[in-house]
Amino acid sequence: MTPMTFVYLIAGLVLLVAGAEVLVRGAAKLAAQFGIPPLVIGLTVVAFGTSAPETAVSVQAALNNSGDLAIGNVIGSNIANVLLILGMTALVAPLIVSRQLIRLDVPIMIGASLVVYALAWDGSLSTLDGALLFAGVVAYSGFLIISSMRDKSSAVDDEFAKEFGLQETPKPYAWLINLALIIAGLILLVSGSNFLVEGAVSLARALGLSELIIGLTVVAIGTSLPELATSIMAAIRGERDIAVGNIVGSNIFNLLCVLGLASMVSPQAISISPNALAFDFPVMIAVAVACLPIFFAGYRINRWEGLLFLAYYLAYTLYLVLFATGRPFAQTFGDAMLGYVLPLTAVTLVVIAARAWHKQREPL
Repeated sequence: MTPMTFVYLIAGLVLLVAGAEVLVRGAAKLAAQFGIPPLVIGLTVVAFGTSAPETAVSVQAALNNSGDLAIGNVIGSNIANVLLILGMTALVAPLIVSRQLIRLDVPIMIGASLVVYALAWDGSLSTLDGALLFAGVVAYSGFLIISSMRDKSSAVDDEFAKEFGLQETPKPYAWLINLALIIAGLILLVSGSNFLVEGAVSLARALGLSELIIGLTVVAIGTSLPELATSIMAAIRGERDIAVGNIVGSNIFNLLCVLGLASMVSPQAISISPNALAFDFPVMIAVAVACLPIFFAGYRINRWEGLLFLAYYLAYTLYLVLFATGRPFAQTFGDAMLGYVLPLTAVTLVVIAARAWHKQREPL
């Protein structure tokens, strides 16, 4: 392993984060100039933009026949988004969860996770599988736009406008500046993905680790940095809808858009590791399902729940380290997580949700 490996990794992460930020700002302001409501921009442009690093890395990995890296990036990012980012954000400030998120977006996130798992069950994701997933994100985006236009919330609309500076009076030739920002953002994303994929593959080979492990950890956390920055800053500013909705929306786009595009452009079907099917996919689904009762219990994420998320992320990462280093305790630890800890937590969350639901139905 040479110093250039770390140079590639760091340069790739920096370029990806910068590219996503520049792309989102330019695209959001350009869309606003064409009269598109801020809420619609937030649901589409921002959602695509925060998932842009995952898209760039997974597509580049698929083109390079590094399927494990593409899959690990998406699974690891979805797990990190909920456990790590929502956990850290909730520690900064307890988060209010909108009812629409619970009734619509979280169930869609769970459904998308199950659909991807079902498509991957045969050990690969084909071009047809990718097309089906991408059709799902097109339908989801269309539904969001139509429903938001029919039932527009001025408060949320103003929140997105404030966050992305959409209330400013555009300057002459501003569209050229915004178009230049979009092009610059795309160039940075492509360059960053090339650097990050090359560095990640080199790191995996040097350490004797699989590309799946590197994708689940180093790459996944790196490509989730835009979501981390967006959610924490939104929580500090009191912009609760962006803080939580950003994570759920990003996870949906990761599953449908990122994996869909990666499967469609891959020269051959993306093979799915048996380890990913046996452990990482179930963990990702369990994390998605865990959001429902936690979000439903009082329509908020408290600090102790954020701490619980962080504890689970540390446990998951510990398992990956133990597994990657070939420690005999890894299998026992993984079985304990899947067979005891996760079911016990699920029962606890169901009880919490049931009590919250019963309390809400009690007459005043």
